[in-house]
Amino acid sequence: MDIDIREEILKGTIRIFNEKGLKFTMDDIARSLKISKKTLYKVFCDKEALFLAMVDYMFDQIKESERAVVEDDSLSTVDKIHRILGVLPEGYKNVDLRQLYLLKDRYPTIYKQVELRLETGWETTIELLERGIEEGCIQPIRIPILKMMLEASVEQFFQRDILIRNRLSYQDALHEVVEILMEGIKVHG
Repeated sequence: MDIDIREEILKGTIRIFNEKGLKFTMDDIARSLKISKKTLYKVFCDKEALFLAMVDYMFDQIKESERAVVEDDSLSTVDKIHRILGVLPEGYKNVDLRQLYLLKDRYPTIYKQVELRLETGWETTIELLERGIEEGCIQPIRIPILKMMLEASVEQFFQRDILIRNRLSYQDALHEVVEILMEGIKVHG
């Protein structure tokens, strides 16, 4: 399979998802990308497979953004932690992730994948938190509690329509949660 066409389909799906939410169709994707449905179905057997791949693609992009933060030597440990907890790749800043709360009932397999990706891949963040505690810029905390608090907050965004009801973007809500958590763990002096 051509990796370029796969990536173009995933990027196109993110764009169409942002326009239509979960109501997008394979026709919408094919039309937007100016490819045949046959080509689309050669790469992804159905909408659910495409959506699952899109979730993984988005989370992989988040991990790439995290890596860039960690490698930025101009940032302090506290700044790195702050940015990693709220990292969202540039290309996703305008994606309406508030619609993901609809996944749980309509696409439970995809929802489970979102949950799995939220709960895994914390190694870099944990290392930074441990370094912050060692350096004395982060209060001695139980890291699993902080992890659970952030995961639970984000999962609530995806389980309920709280963001839509309160006219909050996912990005703004995540930023606020991270600000609250950072104020609680940062050493003030």
